[in-house]
Amino acid sequence: MIELKGVRKSFGSQVVLNGVNLEIPTGQITAIIGPSGEGKSVLLKHMIGLLRPDRGQVFVDGEDISLLGRGALNRVREKFGMLFQNAALFDSLTVFENVAFPLQEKTKLSDDEIARRVRDALLHVGLAGVDAKYPDQLSGGMKKRVGLARALLMDPRIILFDEPTTGLDPVICRAIHQMIKETHARFGYTAVVVSHEIPEIFDIADRVAVLYRGSIIEAGTPQEIQSSGDPMVRQFISGSLEGPIHLI
Repeated sequence: MIELKGVRKSFGSQVVLNGVNLEIPTGQITAIIGPSGEGKSVLLKHMIGLLRPDRGQVFVDGEDISLLGRGALNRVREKFGMLFQNAALFDSLTVFENVAFPLQEKTKLSDDEIARRVRDALLHVGLAGVDAKYPDQLSGGMKKRVGLARALLMDPRIILFDEPTTGLDPVICRAIHQMIKETHARFGYTAVVVSHEIPEIFDIADRVAVLYRGSIIEAGTPQEIQSSGDPMVRQFISGSLEGPIHLI
């Protein structure tokens, strides 16, 4: 579904991505892990075309999006949904209005059809009956669920999860991971999850890629990564690897 070939990205003199090669298989959950500040979120932004590589190629469905103009790129982005770290909800809108927003902006559906789809999406993420609440009335985990409901509403083929459990306690983290696993099984989207949750992320991922010092140093099944002989991978999984700090 997504393939990165030799992707390099620098900000000033600081190299963040240094020749990344990575394949994201269609219909699977791929986790990207690695020390903080290694550019995992920057990598996600290349996948959806929010950033263009200095060098290299980014393919989505076989199309090199690094060469596309704005109109063509917007067409490719319609394949994507995204769940941000903070869920990116509008504080002045209710839960219903937040979830309905993309349908109101991008479709000509009737109000009744939009309402039906919003209620169905909230039901799928376990939030039936919270339509009238505002974001400041929700817990952190509930906000993430609302964000996912909004992402699912446009029936995306790909959903990018940018550290979806940041700032949540372990119980809520497990609930969010379970929600990702259940909605993935139901809707069959291709998922890319940036995560620091080790070893919990191994329970939901089909494949795991380790980003370290700007490169993917290993990729494979969770079992292959957990049994890796690479000393950097083993140190990171055990919590003893200290990565460089990138101020971006």
